[in-house]
Amino acid sequence: MNVVLDKLERAWRGVVWYLREVSGEARYDHYLEHFAVEHPGETPMSEVEYLRAREEYDRLHPNTSCCC
Repeated sequence: MNVVLDKLERAWRGVVWYLREVSGEARYDHYLEHFAVEHPGETPMSEVEYLRAREEYDRLHPNTSCCC
């Protein structure tokens, strides 16, 4: 029974990971990982600050690669 539960839990974690990556929810986690490597000892932006900076960047640099 534990083997089945372990496989279900592993599958569920994979689904959650995939959805977070596809939806962009994991961007802040990736930012923190990158920041820790590139700027050790410095304080990273809070999640709210990060999201505001990201929105500002997207506003100033619209994605022009769309064919529409």
